[in-house]
Amino acid sequence: MSNAEKVLTNDLEIGMHVTGLDRPWLETPFVLQGFVIKTNQDIDRLRQYCRYVYVQKALEKGTIEYKPSNSHNRPRQSRQQLFVDRKLTDYVDDANWQEEYPRAKQAVAELSDGIDSIFDNVTRGGALEIVKIKQAVQPMIDSITRNPDACIWLARMKQEDNYTYQHSLGASIWAVALGRQLGLPKQDLRSLAIGGLLFDVGKLKVPRELLSAERELSPDEFELVKKHVDLGLESVKESGVMNQDVIDMVAHHHERHDGSGYPNGLKADDIPVFARIAAIVDCYDAITSHRSYARAIPPSLAIKKLYERKDIDYQAELVEEFIQAIGIYPAGTLVELSSGEVAVVVAEYRSRRLRPRVLVLLDNNKAPLKEMKMIDLLTETESDEGERLEIISSLEPEAYGIDMAGIQL
Repeated sequence: MSNAEKVLTNDLEIGMHVTGLDRPWLETPFVLQGFVIKTNQDIDRLRQYCRYVYVQKALEKGTIEYKPSNSHNRPRQSRQQLFVDRKLTDYVDDANWQEEYPRAKQAVAELSDGIDSIFDNVTRGGALEIVKIKQAVQPMIDSITRNPDACIWLARMKQEDNYTYQHSLGASIWAVALGRQLGLPKQDLRSLAIGGLLFDVGKLKVPRELLSAERELSPDEFELVKKHVDLGLESVKESGVMNQDVIDMVAHHHERHDGSGYPNGLKADDIPVFARIAAIVDCYDAITSHRSYARAIPPSLAIKKLYERKDIDYQAELVEEFIQAIGIYPAGTLVELSSGEVAVVVAEYRSRRLRPRVLVLLDNNKAPLKEMKMIDLLTETESDEGERLEIISSLEPEAYGIDMAGIQL
């Protein structure tokens, strides 16, 4: 690792800039891709997870802080460099989980109903009702602005009866959650919500048998599916949408960082930034949902897949911000604890990626509990037997016959 030296964690000092670990960043609770050690508590936490790290000592005040480059030696972009014409803000949670959950539940229900009505109209040959779309997304945006936890839980709980409709719901929620993490102003959160809802709208005009095929498509069939981008653009423009960020998300959500995407083979910064966001949330929601040709994978595995494809398919900085936005174990993730119990992640997974609050569903024999119990892994660090209590793995959706949609909080 260039411009960094290997240092045992026993020899760490305040002021050192940690640029690498002796294990993957995703296996730790630390901010991805580097941070400055500010307290002795930072050192203690590093010692808990690592035997050695790579450091660059912090520079003197007034100099430019060292930023590690990615594997392609491209200078890293700050949030402000990504959005040079926006005034970014740091959102804070204005409500806790218990306060926000009922409001989020109503907001997501209204959004789901809105999607059904709006998309059914398009399927019957009607136009996109953009006023209805703006009304449908606003309560969800407000909820995520206050506290994203509940809406993200509900995104994981969405039904799988109509993939295109529910994928649009999920993508819209993930996009707003990422926009909040990036500090984008509320009008941009609305653009992300609408763009996430609409970037696959063209699929409503693609033969259903192709979208639901349980086999590999022929080259000609795949070309037909790819036309959903142009079909979506037609629908959006005919509806009177003039928001360029929304149009970009529809037009370019299948472009890839290395230029391997379609329809234009754009690469890196040539891809509009809102379309780069769309590509990430499109992939994440797709691979964590059941599709006709593939089963859903656990969110933690999906995160690792995104991380592995940074600066290949997706811009590294945006992938890392997405991970910060939703955590390694997003709300709604089934996990197995070191005690053998099975739980579902509920909240506080963003700032505590490895030790969130969980709702225990099954005992250590994988039998349903008569009464589910809430555990805060940050404060409850030991099992009843006095052994360390932690998440050891995430599980496939519906593991052990658990009906996630049936969980009532």
